[in-house]
Amino acid sequence: MQRRSDQPAVGVNSGRRSAKGICQSLLAGVATLAVLAAAASAVAQEPAQDGSTELKPIVVTGKKESAVGPDATVVATESATGTKTDTPILDTSASVSVVTQKEMEMRGVDNLQQALSYTAGVLGDEFGSDDRYDYLRIRGFDQTALGTYRDGLPARIPAWFTASRLEPYGLQRVEVLKGSTSTLFGLNGPGGLVNAITKRPQDEFHAEVYTTFGDEHIETGTDFGGPIGDSDVWSYRFTGKWQDAANSYDYSNDDRLYIAPALTIKPEEGTSLTILTDYSKRESSLSYGFIDGVDIDLDTFLGEPEFNKFNTEQTDVGYQFEHEFDNGLTFRQNARYSHIDLDYEQVYGGTTDPADDRTAFQVYSSGYRFTIDNQLQYDASWQAFDSKTLLGLDYTYDNTREDIDSGTVPGIDIYDPVYCGRSCITLGPYVDWRVKQKALGIYAQEELTFDDRWILTLGGRYDHVNTVADYLDTGLQDDDTAEAFTSRVGLTYKINPELAVYANYSESFQPLVTPGANGYSVEGSLKPQEGTQYEVGLKYRPESIDALFTLALFDLKQTNVPTYVTPTVQRQIGEVQVRGVELEGKMALNDRLNLTLAYSYWDAEILEDGLSGNAGNRPDRVPEHIASAWLDYTIPGDGFRGDLTFGAGVRYVGQTFGDAENTVSVDGYTVVDAAVNYKVTDNLNLAVNATNLFDREYQTTCYYGTCYYGDRRKVVGTLKYTW
Repeated sequence: MQRRSDQPAVGVNSGRRSAKGICQSLLAGVATLAVLAAAASAVAQEPAQDGSTELKPIVVTGKKESAVGPDATVVATESATGTKTDTPILDTSASVSVVTQKEMEMRGVDNLQQALSYTAGVLGDEFGSDDRYDYLRIRGFDQTALGTYRDGLPARIPAWFTASRLEPYGLQRVEVLKGSTSTLFGLNGPGGLVNAITKRPQDEFHAEVYTTFGDEHIETGTDFGGPIGDSDVWSYRFTGKWQDAANSYDYSNDDRLYIAPALTIKPEEGTSLTILTDYSKRESSLSYGFIDGVDIDLDTFLGEPEFNKFNTEQTDVGYQFEHEFDNGLTFRQNARYSHIDLDYEQVYGGTTDPADDRTAFQVYSSGYRFTIDNQLQYDASWQAFDSKTLLGLDYTYDNTREDIDSGTVPGIDIYDPVYCGRSCITLGPYVDWRVKQKALGIYAQEELTFDDRWILTLGGRYDHVNTVADYLDTGLQDDDTAEAFTSRVGLTYKINPELAVYANYSESFQPLVTPGANGYSVEGSLKPQEGTQYEVGLKYRPESIDALFTLALFDLKQTNVPTYVTPTVQRQIGEVQVRGVELEGKMALNDRLNLTLAYSYWDAEILEDGLSGNAGNRPDRVPEHIASAWLDYTIPGDGFRGDLTFGAGVRYVGQTFGDAENTVSVDGYTVVDAAVNYKVTDNLNLAVNATNLFDREYQTTCYYGTCYYGDRRKVVGTLKYTW
């Protein structure tokens, strides 16, 4: 269970540039290596004795689309997230959305929430400019803590605050599997999950180097790789990024360093090992909410500049192994070790009365995770039947320690703030705890295809989860063990090769950590939350154009939802239902025109809420309507001028409530984004991207009397050279 402190923040700007020169030198050296690699590739074509150049033969072969990308357009047709096997999205009896690398580049995506902002069924940016975490709501349910995966392995938040943050430049696609997913992936909420696919070595050489610049924003990076020498056994990739930036708010920063080497070994046909590693360091600040109903400049900073940071440092080392036997049997093993450190300091709580004390809050934490997934797949055919059987065993171990302190700070005049520095901050221990979680899952799935038209998917999984929370300052220990069996059944009927209808039933299982520190308690023990989903849908992939259209209708329920009966006591009696409709279309109509459309309708209702009397209300922070559209069009070059691409998008989020009582209403909002890309030469591109183009001020939510505002306008230019 993740706890929020009562506020977000605006950020700090001082004392954070010491590593700037080192980082610039490092990535400059990497970019130089990329250039040398390209030069070496050219030099390899040595001149013949007569002075002419002897060129290597060019072999053109057909290439099947990969289930993990990279993708040639904004349209992806294959995915492994829906079934853990390479399956056409048209054949999958569930709703799957894919944001390709090409789409992310066109929109200038800077974080995971932005990547999914044009995806049906997903609400991001729920707390506006508070970007401590990738806040994600899928089909009306909050999936922030448990719903993020990377390369099919969990990247969840096992404790309260310690969490990783994905770097979009290191990804080659982002996938969303909607609905209850526990049958394949284990503990999760009913809304769905996000699976980010890391950039990995390719069979052909590629390279790029870029720089992005804007108001208080400078970054540079490189991405290059390909075969090592003339061998088709070894291939590599290196991705790196350095950023020195600030947000639009006072005393803010968003500095990043990301380095990701990768290596693939294919010793023989059907056998491969890919090693994926990365190091990520982010020095960022917090964005605060403001008192509901108070008219104040949104740039105002109400914390303490010297005590305002949310810094993470993360290292990942993992691999993906696959071996195909001769008899239709394939074994896969994916594993990753992660270590993350968090330094978190903030002051919040300014009111209209300068005499009111503010609150200081700090977290120093460290955690590591080991996760492994073993899969055995057997493919067989007889007469009109094709069978794909999957057996799997996965295990995840999380060990996180968080040292959390809280205290008071003198008040501040919110209209004319004067800061007092670290010396005025008084801190005392809040909780020092260690959370260890062991999650073991055994699963099986059968995909049976009859006459190339009917596809039946059956799945079942058993999970055993043990969570131990040691409160080191009090000696108190919570030891919770949860077990569950979840099932799934889906049926797809292909009316023709372009059109398919499907239906599914699936279940979810989400254990909770019992709070036991500093007066927080539960009436009884928390049972795992359980969810069910019924879904029907239609998918259309026309052969005449590169496009994919999906329509889904769903009914989701989650039981054992905890609610607060007092500010410090939880009672578990709740039940929430979300019924809805999703429409999504992705089209690469030709080489010039791309179009993405998305619409979601969520009919959300609290069915049961214990003592608080909220049954029949809409859950807080759940809109009824979400819609978006993005279009980009390329004007071809004419010899004198290169290709010129214009893009524009509009995002709409409907009205929400800030509380379960439905007394705090938050208006809907519409935001416009835009992009321009000019192809200066065949290898050089200049792009300009703008988010919130018209700099609209809008509230994303009001939560416990504090309102959070969306990101202000941001305009950056990017110069990229590829070869």
